[in-house]
Amino acid sequence: MAAVDRARLDHVGLNVRDLDGMTDWYVRAFGYREQVRLALEALDLRIVMLVDDEGRRFELLARSDGAPGLRAATPVQAAATWGFGHVAFVVPDLVATHARLIALGGSDVSAPSPSPEEGWWFAWVHDPEGNLVELIGQPPA
Repeated sequence: MAAVDRARLDHVGLNVRDLDGMTDWYVRAFGYREQVRLALEALDLRIVMLVDDEGRRFELLARSDGAPGLRAATPVQAAATWGFGHVAFVVPDLVATHARLIALGGSDVSAPSPSPEEGWWFAWVHDPEGNLVELIGQPPA
């Protein structure tokens, strides 16, 4: 088998309805900062690239003629549909982050609980537009 150049995931893109509102939510929810904001007028496409302190990037994209796609109610439902299902973040305080995201306008999907992967806990929320967000952290103290 031929050698494969090692690749690094650069970013994940999420199509949103309200670019400014969702930019604000992800900045406040996870501490991202805005790295790039641009508009491709000929494509009716606006883009915001967010970045965290370690260089991980998260792209938000919006078009005026965008239409809703998959809005899975649960992680199990998302897994039954091909394509993008959820985005996951490792957080330092799972319980506090879960509560804070709900206070910021997210909605609860499942409270913090033990993960099938030993030694980890997880929780799920919907962001304000209904996208599934997984939170991963250490067991609560």
